[in-house]
Amino acid sequence: MKKLILMGAMALTAAAAQAQDYKTIMEKTFLAFDTTQNQEVRMEQSNKMSLIVKRFDNEWTAHYYAAYSKVFISYFEKDNAKKDAFLDEADKEKADAVSILKKENDETYVLGAMIASARMGVDPMNRWQKYGKIFSDNLESAKEVNPDNPRMYYIQATNKYFTPKTFGGGKKVALPYFEKAEALFAKEKGGDISKPYWGKDKNAYFIEQCKTPDKD
Repeated sequence: MKKLILMGAMALTAAAAQAQDYKTIMEKTFLAFDTTQNQEVRMEQSNKMSLIVKRFDNEWTAHYYAAYSKVFISYFEKDNAKKDAFLDEADKEKADAVSILKKENDETYVLGAMIASARMGVDPMNRWQKYGKIFSDNLESAKEVNPDNPRMYYIQATNKYFTPKTFGGGKKVALPYFEKAEALFAKEKGGDISKPYWGKDKNAYFIEQCKTPDKD
């Protein structure tokens, strides 16, 4: 019995050490990705995330962050075929995250909305009907799971921000969503990479942009 207890304790210690190792590596890599303005650095850090996925394949957030990185890279890719290729990779990583969780959660729904919005952005005129619905459905599902997720409102806000005024978007329309997100970001504890908390700084940037008058 003592031997079994000792073996169990050793297994728990090893699992805890592995989890801590994952958090340390992913936090450093994700922050390097999320704070750079250089696309080459983004690519480099995204590739590192893909390697982290291989090492920590059972961590749902490893797949989540890898998917997030692919979506973000697609925003700055000029070739539409390459954009879709990155988003294909994002879809796969998201599916793997959901498989590990055995269900969707609010963060995977928000990620799904991000992917749908990026897909729509590749060819808005021909894709808005299909991916617009997927975008909205994912955000509605996220709200049902956790109405206080700030990233949900941040994604809604950025979508409004980049939508032309003639189609119901623009700074004025987006600002209330950014402000809603800001209030919820203020309540979010953060600091644990295994519990997504990204977006606060980006949200603050867009609030500033919304309050800056457009140049004639």
